[in-house]
Amino acid sequence: MKRADCIKALYPEFGDCLVVTIMGACAQELYDLGHRDNFFYLQHAMGLASSIGLGVALSLPHERVVVLDGDGSLLMNLGALATIARYHPANLIHIVFDNGSLLSTGGFVSHTATGITNLAAIARGAGIPHVDEVSTLYDFLEAAADAFDRPDLSVIVAKVEAVGPDHFGMDLKLPENAFRFERFIREKQRRP
Repeated sequence: MKRADCIKALYPEFGDCLVVTIMGACAQELYDLGHRDNFFYLQHAMGLASSIGLGVALSLPHERVVVLDGDGSLLMNLGALATIARYHPANLIHIVFDNGSLLSTGGFVSHTATGITNLAAIARGAGIPHVDEVSTLYDFLEAAADAFDRPDLSVIVAKVEAVGPDHFGMDLKLPENAFRFERFIREKQRRP
């Protein structure tokens, strides 16, 4: 299963969500589908998508927040899972694309590649109430549909191939992205 196919399948569901992505391939694949101002790409901030997503979810409990994360990024900030479980934002869906690789930073093998480190087991151990581990697009879509229907915290660990986009380059720098994201949230808050 490819991460790009998963993101493409979910893209229509992101219209009214606040979406936070890690840097690199994941961000590029979402951006290539068509940028929306409710997307925040954490460029040059590996490991922080889960923490930023948690902060957004806690600050805006009436908004659905989706974090698109990676195994390497989450491994850099494993404590985030315990913090997310502790604060239990019911509006947060945390999707971790596990390709067993630090693809966006040189393609080095991550700890999950050996089969010893299991991010779904870690999420369960941290106290996340709903955790799915999937390896086919069908199972991914089923887990995502359940997470979007469920008014509770969910984590999906999707085992994907270690392949990325054939190019990198966004015509949107981090400060501009942050301003647009904030403006989207403010304007959405003003709607009746």
